[in-house]
Amino acid sequence: QVQLVESGGGLVQPGGSLRLSCASSTVTFSNYYVGWFRQAPGKEREFVAALSVSGLSTHYPDSVKGRFTISRDDAKNTVYLQMNSLKLEDTAVYYCSAGRPRNVRYRDEYSYWGQGTQVTVSS
Repeated sequence: QVQLVESGGGLVQPGGSLRLSCASSTVTFSNYYVGWFRQAPGKEREFVAALSVSGLSTHYPDSVKGRFTISRDDAKNTVYLQMNSLKLEDTAVYYCSAGRPRNVRYRDEYSYWGQGTQVTVSS
Protein backbone atom coordinates (compact mmCIF):
# COMPACT_ATOMS: atom_id res chain seq x y z
CA GLN A 1 0.00 0.00 0.00
CA VAL A 2 1.37 3.36 -1.02
CA GLN A 3 1.75 5.71 1.88
CA LEU A 4 2.75 9.32 2.13
CA VAL A 5 2.82 10.68 5.66
CA GLU A 6 2.75 14.39 6.39
CA SER A 7 3.81 15.98 9.66
CA GLY A 8 4.70 19.37 11.08
CA GLY A 9 1.34 21.09 11.05
CA GLY A 10 0.05 23.07 13.98
CA LEU A 11 -1.11 26.41 15.28
CA VAL A 12 0.97 29.48 14.46
CA GLN A 13 0.47 33.22 14.72
CA PRO A 14 0.32 35.45 11.65
CA GLY A 15 3.81 36.19 10.45
CA GLY A 16 5.15 32.96 11.88
CA SER A 17 6.74 29.96 10.21
CA LEU A 18 6.19 26.23 9.96
CA ARG A 19 7.97 23.45 8.13
CA LEU A 20 5.91 20.56 6.87
CA SER A 21 7.46 17.20 6.12
CA CYS A 22 6.29 14.34 3.93
CA ALA A 23 7.89 10.92 4.16
CA SER A 24 7.23 7.64 2.45
CA SER A 25 8.44 4.07 2.73
CA THR A 26 6.85 3.04 -0.57
CA VAL A 27 7.35 6.01 -2.94
CA THR A 28 10.83 7.14 -3.90
CA PHE A 29 10.36 10.86 -4.30
CA SER A 30 13.32 11.35 -6.60
CA ASN A 31 11.43 9.32 -9.23
CA TYR A 32 8.41 11.63 -9.27
CA TYR A 33 7.24 15.18 -9.29
CA VAL A 34 6.20 16.04 -5.74
CA GLY A 35 3.57 18.57 -4.89
CA TRP A 36 1.87 20.22 -1.97
CA PHE A 37 -1.79 21.14 -2.05
CA ARG A 38 -4.10 22.60 0.57
CA GLN A 39 -7.79 22.60 1.27
CA ALA A 40 -9.61 25.07 3.46
CA PRO A 41 -13.13 24.32 4.75
CA GLY A 42 -15.70 24.71 2.01
CA LYS A 43 -13.09 25.24 -0.69
CA GLU A 44 -11.49 23.22 -3.45
CA ARG A 45 -8.10 21.64 -2.92
CA GLU A 46 -5.61 24.07 -4.40
CA PHE A 47 -2.04 23.89 -5.64
CA VAL A 48 0.66 25.24 -3.33
CA ALA A 49 4.03 24.04 -4.60
CA ALA A 50 5.72 21.49 -6.83
CA LEU A 51 9.24 20.19 -7.32
CA SER A 52 10.51 18.52 -10.46
CA VAL A 53 12.05 15.04 -10.63
CA SER A 54 15.49 16.57 -11.03
CA GLY A 55 14.91 18.76 -8.00
CA LEU A 56 16.00 21.77 -10.02
CA SER A 57 12.63 23.30 -10.89
CA THR A 58 10.02 24.61 -8.51
CA HIS A 59 6.54 25.98 -9.11
CA TYR A 60 4.33 28.14 -6.90
CA PRO A 61 1.12 30.07 -7.27
CA ASP A 62 1.32 33.82 -6.74
CA SER A 63 -0.44 33.48 -3.39
CA VAL A 64 2.57 31.78 -1.77
CA LYS A 65 5.48 32.75 -4.03
CA GLY A 66 8.30 34.25 -2.00
CA ARG A 67 6.91 32.86 1.26
CA PHE A 68 6.86 29.08 0.71
CA THR A 69 9.73 26.85 -0.37
CA ILE A 70 9.51 23.21 -1.43
CA SER A 71 12.56 21.00 -1.12
CA ARG A 72 13.57 17.37 -1.02
CA ASP A 73 16.13 15.33 0.91
CA ASP A 74 16.85 12.23 -1.13
CA ALA A 75 18.91 10.59 1.60
CA LYS A 76 15.89 10.72 3.89
CA ASN A 77 13.34 10.34 1.09
CA THR A 78 11.48 13.27 2.56
CA VAL A 79 9.88 16.33 1.03
CA TYR A 80 9.54 19.61 2.89
CA LEU A 81 7.43 22.71 2.65
CA GLN A 82 8.94 25.66 4.48
CA MET A 83 6.25 28.25 5.11
CA ASN A 84 7.22 31.73 6.22
CA SER A 85 5.27 34.93 6.80
CA LEU A 86 2.12 32.92 7.31
CA LYS A 87 -1.22 34.62 6.85
CA LEU A 88 -4.68 33.87 8.17
CA GLU A 89 -5.69 32.70 4.68
CA ASP A 90 -3.02 30.01 4.74
CA THR A 91 -5.14 28.07 7.22
CA ALA A 92 -5.98 24.70 5.65
CA VAL A 93 -5.23 21.01 5.61
CA TYR A 94 -2.01 20.53 3.66
CA TYR A 95 -1.50 17.45 1.51
CA CYS A 96 1.64 15.95 0.05
CA SER A 97 1.43 14.27 -3.35
CA ALA A 98 3.60 12.51 -5.89
CA GLY A 99 3.16 11.60 -9.52
CA ARG A 100 4.03 12.40 -13.11
CA PRO A 101 1.64 15.23 -13.96
CA ARG A 102 1.56 16.92 -17.32
CA ASN A 103 0.55 20.07 -15.51
CA VAL A 104 1.96 20.31 -11.99
CA ARG A 105 -0.93 22.52 -10.85
CA TYR A 106 -3.62 19.90 -11.58
CA ARG A 107 -4.33 17.80 -8.52
CA ASP A 108 -6.01 15.04 -10.53
CA GLU A 109 -2.73 14.28 -12.27
CA TYR A 110 -0.96 13.18 -9.11
CA SER A 111 -1.10 9.48 -8.29
CA TYR A 112 -0.17 9.33 -4.62
CA TRP A 113 -1.48 11.34 -1.68
CA GLY A 114 -1.00 11.65 2.02
CA GLN A 115 -3.74 12.06 4.61
CA GLY A 116 -2.96 15.70 5.29
CA THR A 117 -1.79 17.83 8.18
CA GLN A 118 -3.69 20.77 9.64
CA VAL A 119 -2.14 24.22 9.58
CA THR A 120 -3.97 26.90 11.51
CA VAL A 121 -2.85 30.53 11.42
CA SER A 122 -4.51 32.50 14.15
CA SER A 123 -3.76 35.25 16.63
